[in-house]
Amino acid sequence: MRNIGINVNTSKDIEGNILNKLIKILKSNCEDLNIKVFKDSIGLEDKSTSELDVVIVLGGDGTILKASKHLGKYNVPILGINIGHLGFLAEVESSFLELAIKTLLKEEYEIEERKMIQCRVHNDGIPFIALNDIVIAKDVTGRIAKYKIDINDNYYTTFVSDGVIVSTPTGSTAYSLSAGGPIIYPTMDVISVTPICSHSLGIRSIVLEGNSVVNIKIDKKFGSVHLVVDGQEVIDLKSIENVIIEPSPYKCKIIKLNCFQNDYFTLLRKKLHL
Repeated sequence: MRNIGINVNTSKDIEGNILNKLIKILKSNCEDLNIKVFKDSIGLEDKSTSELDVVIVLGGDGTILKASKHLGKYNVPILGINIGHLGFLAEVESSFLELAIKTLLKEEYEIEERKMIQCRVHNDGIPFIALNDIVIAKDVTGRIAKYKIDINDNYYTTFVSDGVIVSTPTGSTAYSLSAGGPIIYPTMDVISVTPICSHSLGIRSIVLEGNSVVNIKIDKKFGSVHLVVDGQEVIDLKSIENVIIEPSPYKCKIIKLNCFQNDYFTLLRKKLHL
């Protein structure tokens, strides 16, 4: 391991103290390293990113989500260092930074692959890629929309609600959980479809095979409707009547360090206060 990227959320490390400490630890443990620093994920989309062996992400879940769509495309694994709030996706808290880096450089870790999904809205064919979820939801309080759902070209159901969440297992503990969706073990190859505040009380979440294609048609709009990808990219669906969500060909690779042995259920109890 010689080529290491660092992606830092500058709003959480304003003075650069954590970044500088990380670089110092890396160089003190291995002098023969090529280190490339990215700020706020700018530059990660460049093709040269594919030459990196790993990218260490300094931030919270949002920083990892933003980086994942680029790093998944280039097959580069992520080591998340939490300097944010919740840090559900991050492997390590910043207080264990030195131990984490020593373990990484010894290559004492496993790589966990996470499913990603995508959708296309415009005719240019460029997909929006999500590690957590793709949400279609109304914009104005008090307004709703009517959604018709097809799964693999088969009609599933129609309902009136505030919106729809299509979630990966990784995203099952995010917005989907708040809307009443199930917690799904993160390495499973499935997706879930969850209505947001449906007016039809019988409509609940459904869990589908990972290769499923979900077509969401917006039958009626009583106000603005938006598409939101991983809570970060927002697209106005004013002229769009349907959105097709499908599996992404890319996987997000997350490094799990052997020295911490953070099992998923301990993480659930800790982060969700179960």
